[in-house]
Amino acid sequence: MQSALKRLSSAFMMITASILLGSFGYMLIEGYGFRDGVYMSVITFSTVGFKEVQPLSDDGKLFTVFYIIVNLGLFAYTASVISSFLFEGRFKEIYKTYTDRKALKKLKNHIIICGFGKNGEIAGNGLNSSNKDIVFIEKDADVINNYNNERGYQLLHGDSVLESVLIEAGVERASTIITTLPSDADNVFITLTAKELNPQIQIIAKATERNTEKKLRRAGADHVVMPDRVGGSYMASLVTKPSVVEFLEILNGDQDSEYSLEEINHNLLKDRFKNLSLGEMDVKNKTGATVLAFKDKKEGFVFNPNSDVICDEGDVLILLGDKKSIQAFKDEFVG
Repeated sequence: MQSALKRLSSAFMMITASILLGSFGYMLIEGYGFRDGVYMSVITFSTVGFKEVQPLSDDGKLFTVFYIIVNLGLFAYTASVISSFLFEGRFKEIYKTYTDRKALKKLKNHIIICGFGKNGEIAGNGLNSSNKDIVFIEKDADVINNYNNERGYQLLHGDSVLESVLIEAGVERASTIITTLPSDADNVFITLTAKELNPQIQIIAKATERNTEKKLRRAGADHVVMPDRVGGSYMASLVTKPSVVEFLEILNGDQDSEYSLEEINHNLLKDRFKNLSLGEMDVKNKTGATVLAFKDKKEGFVFNPNSDVICDEGDVLILLGDKKSIQAFKDEFVG
């Protein structure tokens, strides 16, 4: 797209330069004023055949012949460039690019995913139900152009290693960035850049080598995922704990099930439910959902918490329930 725009702008610049050259040529050779010189150069360039300002001298005729020959090639080039924009949908692409970038500037608390490979697309699909805007940064233009964007992702063509591209994706306003590039060095560099531009952003980074994990955490990554390690552990668990794996798949939504896990931060609760004990909240009887675990800001996770546990600022509730009970909790407790 940028190369096409450069060709279009170059064509118009050459036309302008040609008209100016012709104007000054007629002014010098025939003694025309600037207005008459522009008139002669335009009617000669366009080959419309209007009458000359005055009969041309021999030098003026030679200059006109030279001027016409030069402009024949220029006219053909300009016509081909403009035709490509009209018949190949270039103007539509330019307008779409403009509207997409305008929409990017309005995003806030969105999620950026660097790399539209297998891991990136799976992450995007998993986040599709989060009701958050998702921006993909992909270096390969063909991947973007050939993707059937039914989910309505924001697709940005660019190299996510570049600071300018991250800024264009709105990293300074984003809540999370997920980097899934195949190169560990690129993932480390993106982590450093993103943390510098937005110290509050949550960073989830992919790593291939074990020694990269420490580097990513030093660079500012909140979570480091090694797909090979996760895949190996999963396969081992299928042998040693198949029922547990099946149960977790149900909770993660990997199987066709109504049940799922949901986390609710204390600051999302309605004021009348803040700083109450789980017994006082009485979640099970009011909504049908179960408080499976409780994350205390100091002590960490408490599984199967008792009714005396108090939900305080910074704490998180982990709920288990079907869609109906989870929605009932949100309607009753979340403000």
